[in-house]
Amino acid sequence: MSSEVTARHDAKKLVRSPSGLRMVPEHRAFGSPFGLEEPQWVPDKEVQNRGGESTSVSNKDKCPRCMQCDTKFDFLTRKHHCRRCGKCFCDKCCSQKVALRRMCFVDPVRQCAECALVSHREAEFYDKQLKLLLSGATFLVTFGNSEKSDTMVCRLSSNQRYLLLDGDSRHEVEVTRIAAVQMLTEGFPPGGGNARATGMTLQYTAPGVEGVTQLKLTAGEDANGSRRQATAWLVAMHKAAKLLYESRDQ
Repeated sequence: MSSEVTARHDAKKLVRSPSGLRMVPEHRAFGSPFGLEEPQWVPDKEVQNRGGESTSVSNKDKCPRCMQCDTKFDFLTRKHHCRRCGKCFCDKCCSQKVALRRMCFVDPVRQCAECALVSHREAEFYDKQLKLLLSGATFLVTFGNSEKSDTMVCRLSSNQRYLLLDGDSRHEVEVTRIAAVQMLTEGFPPGGGNARATGMTLQYTAPGVEGVTQLKLTAGEDANGSRRQATAWLVAMHKAAKLLYESRDQ
């Protein structure tokens, strides 16, 4: 793909929505696979109570109560919509403004307590783990049932849409075509704790190929720090897979 075509695919634009300013891809098809669409706000004429049941209300009493604490809205108690889930809350239950990068918001946006907690957790992925995925790590790579492994650098493309594997040959795996990810581990450290990540298997569908293709990444043994980098990359990729599945289930 030429640099000119890549630049067009990666082009972004600033848009204003009811929830705030967003920096989104010019072409929706080339957006990040980890992104989330803005939710529809709870309609004024139908509100879910805490039991999950929908209650129709008249236009005169639009969205009458907070969906968390059940406080009734009035002249002094205003209603607010959470930008992540779209539900209706009072100011006390929806007071936090938190970065919401999965929806491409430029500035922190108002979120309910539950959604704010999720967004805070996701911030670690964008601040730390995504950077690891973009910088890449070195693995022994095995394709399918082959007994041969090649040393390759695996990294996430700048637009987050492809896994790029570079060595004696070059391969691309479209992130949205990844069907399953399994972490490979070994042993448990003395005194307890988590097992050490040693590799990962990815199952994905390839264009023009029937069935599912398997790819195995194995962290090599060395003393120059690349093993530590590879282990951190595997953990970051496992987190990325979880976000990918959440985006599909939206």
